[in-house]
Amino acid sequence: MARPVWAGSLTFGLVSLPVGLYTATESHTIHFHQLQRGTSDRIRNRRVNERTGKEVELDDIVKGFDTGDEYVLVEPKELDDIAPGRSRSLEIAGFVDLTEVDRALLDKIYYLGPRGAEHGKVYSLLEQALEKSGKAGIATFVMRQRQYLVAVTAENGLLTCHTLHWADEIRDPKKEIGDLPGKVNASAKELKMAEQLIDALSMEWNPEEFHDTFQEKVAALIEAKKAGESVEKAEPPAKATGAVDLMEALRASVERARSPKDTGEKATTAASPQRKKAAPAKKRVPSKGESLQSLTKAELYKKAAAAHVPGRSTMTHDQLVDALTAKASSRS
Repeated sequence: MARPVWAGSLTFGLVSLPVGLYTATESHTIHFHQLQRGTSDRIRNRRVNERTGKEVELDDIVKGFDTGDEYVLVEPKELDDIAPGRSRSLEIAGFVDLTEVDRALLDKIYYLGPRGAEHGKVYSLLEQALEKSGKAGIATFVMRQRQYLVAVTAENGLLTCHTLHWADEIRDPKKEIGDLPGKVNASAKELKMAEQLIDALSMEWNPEEFHDTFQEKVAALIEAKKAGESVEKAEPPAKATGAVDLMEALRASVERARSPKDTGEKATTAASPQRKKAAPAKKRVPSKGESLQSLTKAELYKKAAAAHVPGRSTMTHDQLVDALTAKASSRS
């Protein structure tokens, strides 16, 4: 069982609940050592006094704030002494609707667990109340000599703690990005085609279907170099779509993402006249012997989900056909 990275009391009103904060995520990044080129000699970082060049022990290091003329020295214990609640209190100031928490403020997520079975009732009561109300508790606490703003929420039967950025830490996008287009004058046909593309590429959200393919390629590169082999380079990035080619790119994307038989007619193009809105065509149930190629992407996705085809959420229409065909062949 993991050890908490922080322990203290979560308080709301006059209720106090001893809790532990547990890391909810882990990184699967492949880590490299630094070596001097042409050797197997490790490069290491050391804490060195820049004046004497001698290495300094960790216990002999203090914090110093540069005022311009001199350094103001601060001991770690002094920071703990001035921390609100002496670093052991997670106090909920109030509750807000989850929808009011700006996603730009979200940072890291932690699990909260009760510190002892005797506190299970209070823990469960708060979790159920948050779940039923759809609210989050906004609180602050100090960990590792830093104060955090957090949102305490109920998720899947447990309490979670989302650290939030302070409001003044969020940069103004208009100042950071110099060429934001704002509302452009897109034509009705372009907007309609973009909506059709989004609809055709809509899928069921299943995060387990996504994985870090770059780290897999890094691991494959390492294995290949161990064996004295080479690996293929990745495809170059797609060229930017120009305004002149936008409509054609949208039309081709829609036709690639779905079968024309999904709506009973080809997707609207720039040259085709606009039609009056009609009742949506009923989805046709394909006969048993009908080719997978004639099915819509949505129909193929359902079949892929039923067949537990991995990576189906990122596949194109033709890739789903190939995967289902291979799946059927392996069963026969």
